[in-house]
Amino acid sequence: MRIIVPMAGRGSRLRPHTLTVPKPLIPIAGKPIVHRLVEDIAGVINQEIEEIAFIIHKDFGDKVPGELIAIAEKLGAKGTIYYQHEPLGTAHAIMCAKESMSGPVVVAYADTLFRADFTLDTTADSVIWVKQVEDPSAFGVVQLDGNNQIVDFVEKPKEFVSDLAIIGIYYFKSGETLRSELQFLLDNNIVKGGEYQLTDGLENMKLKGMKFVPGKVEEWMDCGNKNVTVETNSRMLNFLHQDGVHLVSEKVKLENATIIPPCFIGDDVVICNATVGPNVSLGNGTHVTDSTIKNSLVQTHAHIKNAVLDNAMIGNHAAFDGKFTAISIGDYSVLE
Repeated sequence: MRIIVPMAGRGSRLRPHTLTVPKPLIPIAGKPIVHRLVEDIAGVINQEIEEIAFIIHKDFGDKVPGELIAIAEKLGAKGTIYYQHEPLGTAHAIMCAKESMSGPVVVAYADTLFRADFTLDTTADSVIWVKQVEDPSAFGVVQLDGNNQIVDFVEKPKEFVSDLAIIGIYYFKSGETLRSELQFLLDNNIVKGGEYQLTDGLENMKLKGMKFVPGKVEEWMDCGNKNVTVETNSRMLNFLHQDGVHLVSEKVKLENATIIPPCFIGDDVVICNATVGPNVSLGNGTHVTDSTIKNSLVQTHAHIKNAVLDNAMIGNHAAFDGKFTAISIGDYSVLE
């Protein structure tokens, strides 16, 4: 089994946080989004992972490839780095990793997290992971027949056809078949909005009689902007707490401090005259003094004092001293 992870560019909806840290590497409950994603996929497919191929942009910097390869190696897999130099669509991004498209593959976009408890149907040609949603008009959805097979893909339907939204994770029994179908799109310049789309390849595969089935997830968590990323951090903390995962490092220094779970507290964090939690992540080396923090995500080596924070997201090495209640501070920012 191989996993292919298109990571695209840094994105703009999470600025300034993504100016120095690519969005997939922003930590959720103490672990980068993409790390949690591939771990959770590994848990669902319950198969040995031979390789994880990451498709990144050159502006991710020199350190990112090594970090991604380390993530793959922690799962016992080979890590491979590919580059997408132009944003030419989902199919084009996947094809940047065409050399890794052999045997069974999972394609997963690195800006989403999920919770699922289903058995992967490896007899199907493809499994498309979906989540039931209240407003399907905002998503691409799948339509099922009476045999629970996917018979149609509909992008943002104006009239109701299905409430099963595509979350951006796909299983293909044959990576070679997927590669051939996507290569056809590129060779014949089949584009929509100037981009090569994976859904066009899926449609061609379906027309050839290939069997598509849904994999239904229980929870789908987005990391598209600051507010939903903070919310996702809170939800993930609650899931991990319920699972009995130990989230507070033993290398924490507390002085007249209270931690209200669930919280992730990293190594060498100092909390003095402060209350932290619930639903707070504090990255390694962060110092919190004379403050109250809840429902917030703080990355590494930040210094926070005299603060009352709720729904806050603070980047690496940021310094904050104030009374604001809803903020978004990027890496190396200082508010005094």
